[in-house]
Amino acid sequence: MDRFQYLGLMLACLLATLPLELVLGARVWRRPARTAKAIAPAFVLFVGWDLWASHRGTWQFADRYTVGVRLPGGMVIEELVFFLVVPICALLTLEAVRELTGREPAGKTSGAPSTARRHG
Repeated sequence: MDRFQYLGLMLACLLATLPLELVLGARVWRRPARTAKAIAPAFVLFVGWDLWASHRGTWQFADRYTVGVRLPGGMVIEELVFFLVVPICALLTLEAVRELTGREPAGKTSGAPSTARRHG
């Protein structure tokens, strides 16, 4: 059972944040292209870093806690899943907070004229 703990934790994270999409309207799963663009830079960076560090012996993956699927470079599938699940959960949380507070993402305007006064 130890072999499935890591994947089980990742599944629990997804299930715990699913209501943010379904109930609060976070719109992360409904916009897959936008979600992929948001996650891709960090995913590439951390996968590269992880491969480099494990190759150097900085850390390794315990077979006891992994299902045994290794990707090229020796990375375990659980590590790859982590680099997808955690950012998705973070995006779901961010978008749910934006939805609840009515705040627009930075740089996005609703098209309505600004009511802020300029001081010069």
